Amino acid sequence: MFRILLSISALLGLVLTSLATQADDRLYLYTENFPPYNMSNSGRAFEHSAEEIGGLCTELVLAALKETDLDYRIKLRNWDYGYNRALSKPNHGIFCTTYTEDRAPLFKWVGPLTNNLWTVFAPAGSDFQMTNLEQAKDKVFGGYRNDVKSEYLIKRGYKVSALDSDDLNPKRLELGQIDLWLADRLGGPYVASQQDIEGLVPVFSFNATQLFLAMNPETPDEVIAKLTEGLKAIQESGMFEAIETKYGL
Repeated sequence: MFRILLSISALLGLVLTSLATQADDRLYLYTENFPPYNMSNSGRAFEHSAEEIGGLCTELVLAALKETDLDYRIKLRNWDYGYNRALSKPNHGIFCTTYTEDRAPLFKWVGPLTNNLWTVFAPAGSDFQMTNLEQAKDKVFGGYRNDVKSEYLIKRGYKVSALDSDDLNPKRLELGQIDLWLADRLGGPYVASQQDIEGLVPVFSFNATQLFLAMNPETPDEVIAKLTEGLKAIQESGMFEAIETKYGL
């Protein structure tokens, strides 16, 4: 009986060790409500599973993951939360993330997934015009924390009123609480329409950038290689292009 108990105990120990190892190897990927790139399928602020999250980048990341044997969880949170988790925890990542020289050493990068163009929006009916960013030096921009566009403006001395989420900025723009909103050319009007805000005026575009999946730098290189190979596989199969076409790119 004692030997049987020892065998059961040893087997249980192996199972628990195996489960712990699997949990340690699991990827935790975060995204935000940033349509049409990533978004809750039901319009909620938070989602706990990949099945409840849609958007261009989400579909591309999921398609690439399905080409691998990696275990993963995808959750939708506000940007600041997900970004800090990716910065601080191995096997954690965030998408779609703008690649910049400042951010380059902070992560291991998988992509690019897609491109975007930064655009300054004014309220509907505005006659404000600009041909360069300096002409908005006295304006207050709506932004959100740890977003690369907000960081860009702050670093250059612009006035930025930043929130934890970008969703409220179209309404703030309509109400005159901010003067301008720096957003993505494709995503900005989409976010605004979800808040029943139409007719925002794109007054200036600049800084074409690329969006990636950014992984914590302590994530093993073999994991990054699998993610990269998964992305390559969907590019070669035509699935990558099909997903882009679905979103009008």
